[in-house]
Amino acid sequence: MKKTTDSRKISIIVLVTCPDKESANKIASSLIEKKLAACVNTINNVESIFRWKGKIEKSSENLLIIKSKKRLLKKLIADVQQNHPYQLPEILALPIIGGSKAYIDWLNNETQT
Repeated sequence: MKKTTDSRKISIIVLVTCPDKESANKIASSLIEKKLAACVNTINNVESIFRWKGKIEKSSENLLIIKSKKRLLKKLIADVQQNHPYQLPEILALPIIGGSKAYIDWLNNETQT
């Protein structure tokens, strides 16, 4: 018999870059308070090189690594967009395909049901 996955519990990692620590902390706090994420890591001074409006840009940013559930992604994106200063914030979701069962259980318990 084929094993099925409970789609309500599919875990994800969401990557978001922010221009400064203040906006990164604002977004992270909002996601945790609303239980849209179980944990948010902030990595300071990530160097980003990208093309924006036809020009190559270079910027020092803060990277958020957000642990959440796939079913919360639309709410999570809306919350990030509401709190983010960029016109076009980077918001990328990646599936978690494995890991510590205890950690993933904790992640599921700490986010909205």
